[in-house]
Order: sequence, then C-alpha cells, then structure tokens
Amino acid sequence: MGEYDLTYISGRTKPITVGIVGPESAGKTTILAAFYTLLGRGALRPVKDTFSGSYTLAGWEAVASSLRWKPGQPPRFPAHTPSTAARSPGLLHLGFRSSDGSLRDFVFADAPGEWFKKWAINEQASDAEGARWIARRADVTLLIADRQALAGPKMGTARNDFQLMAQRVITESRGRRLSLVWTKSDVEVAPAMEQKIRDAVAAGAQGLPEFTVSVMPREGANSNEEFQQLFNWILSTRRPAAILPKTEVLGHDPLFRFGRR
Repeated sequence: MGEYDLTYISGRTKPITVGIVGPESAGKTTILAAFYTLLGRGALRPVKDTFSGSYTLAGWEAVASSLRWKPGQPPRFPAHTPSTAARSPGLLHLGFRSSDGSLRDFVFADAPGEWFKKWAINEQASDAEGARWIARRADVTLLIADRQALAGPKMGTARNDFQLMAQRVITESRGRRLSLVWTKSDVEVAPAMEQKIRDAVAAGAQGLPEFTVSVMPREGANSNEEFQQLFNWILSTRRPAAILPKTEVLGHDPLFRFGRR
C-alpha cells in the first residue's frame, strides 16, 4: 500500500502505524516476513485479538515467499528493500478483531535502511523523506540493532551508525512507544559492545523494552517464542480514548443538552 491507499482503512478507524528503523541488511524485512509466516501457520497467536483480514495479502506473500521451503530450493532471506525516490514507504496491513468485537488495523512500514542512515546524519536530507514520513506517523517504533554487523569487521562503524540513529529516533519518538530489537540473535556479540548499544539508548530513553529475534535455529532458544513476544508487544498498543469536553445542561430536556446559551 501507498500513502493514499490508507483512506481505505482510515474510513473505519485510524490505523496504528509500526515503523521498523535500522540500517540496510539489518533484518527489518525479515521480521515482517517472519510475522506473516508464523501467523499463517498458527504459530503466532495474539493474546486478546483474532486475525480479521488484510488489504495487502499479495504484498505479504511477496515478502514472506523467500522464507518458505520449496522443492530443490532452500529458504533464503527476503530481497533487499530497494532505495528509490519514493516519498513514503511501502505499507503492509493486518486487521484484528478484539474480544469486544471492535476492529483494529495495523500498518507496518517496510523501508530501506539507506533512508534511515541519511536521515540520521541530516534530518532534512532531500532523499530521506521516507524516513521522515515514518518518524512523523509511527505510533510504535522498533529500533533495530544488527548483531551480525556489531560483531563483524566493521563493528566500529556499525556502532557509530547505531548511536547516531538511536539519538535521532529517540528524539523524534516524542514519548510514543519505542523498543530496542536485537536481530540475528544467533550471532555472539562482545559484552562490551552490547553495553555500548544499551548505553546509547539509555542516554535518551530509560527503561525501553528489549527483544531478541532470529530466524536461525539454535540450541536453547525458541525462535517462535521470540517473535511471539515482540508481536504481542506491538499488538498491545492502544489508542487513548477520546475525552469529550463537559457541557452544561440547559434545562431538563436531553435533546437540548448542546443548545445555545
């Protein structure tokens, strides 16, 4: 979906927008693919909601197809999200029905990491409009820490890029929901590096929830449970109820409650 397609959803309720912010190849699209794949298999079960549909099933299938096993072709990671001149990210929709019968819509922004890197360096960069779009509209933001990059030969650059991006994200979140998500948790990272990443986040926001995810099987860990915890945290987002101003009752007839003085 594009920005203008949101009118199809906003007609019944304002959707909750989820932004996934991180550098290129950090696993942002893989998180979305894992959500959809596990949800389709029944391995991802919302606590209080039931799946009620999606306007972007074709988009979800395109994202998740690479994680599925096919005869003669092993699973692979989703293709790199292209960085183009688009002014807003591609949006993937999921709808859920709560136990009270009400509907809630979520849109997940799938954006290339290049946008965020340019935006972190220069908030007003001409080719970072997509990142600004997410920063303005995201009700929930996942700040991605790529463990593979933080343990690789360019770990110093990865750390500096993360620190700059974290500072920008925390500033722009303005009190909205934010979490730190470690991707590729099958990769070991030096404890000192982990602490520097946490310090970079704590410098601007205390007590952020942390999640760790990976699509790679490993001993002593349950990948499905990791994604379940992150997904449930996202779905726990609720819009505050509107508070109507108190009005003075004029007379005893309720039909004229809002009448002129």
